[in-house]
Amino acid sequence: MILTTSLLLLALSSTPAAPSAPATKPAAPAEKKFEFDKHYLVLLKRTPNAPKMEPAALQKLQAEHLAHLTRMGESGKMVLAGPFDEQDDVGMRGACIYRTATKEEARQLAEQDPMVKAGRLQVEVLAWYTEKGYLAFPKAPPADAPQPARK
Repeated sequence: MILTTSLLLLALSSTPAAPSAPATKPAAPAEKKFEFDKHYLVLLKRTPNAPKMEPAALQKLQAEHLAHLTRMGESGKMVLAGPFDEQDDVGMRGACIYRTATKEEARQLAEQDPMVKAGRLQVEVLAWYTEKGYLAFPKAPPADAPQPARK
């Protein structure tokens, strides 16, 4: 009985064996490397003290403005444009996203807008980074697309 009790106490007091380590250690998850796409955000703002225009002249200028935006889109240099609504600052009129090599190129193209040339709008250009692959512009021609023939 003493022998049985001693063996039982010995068995209960021993520490369990550590589980054997796996043959190969699982690889740690790779640290995510962030990559970015760079675009230029062009804000179109109403110019303080913009020149007054007759309704017919303003309508013609608006048509020229839209034609300019269309040309920029067809060229692949601008991938998105649109007006603002319900904004707190009514001087903010719209925005465009340009896909150009430099900020200066985006500014130069945006300043060719007839509304800017007429002094009714001014541009503010910002470099805008987004995580690579998150923005797609399915209706915009690729950046390296051939330019449409000018008439």
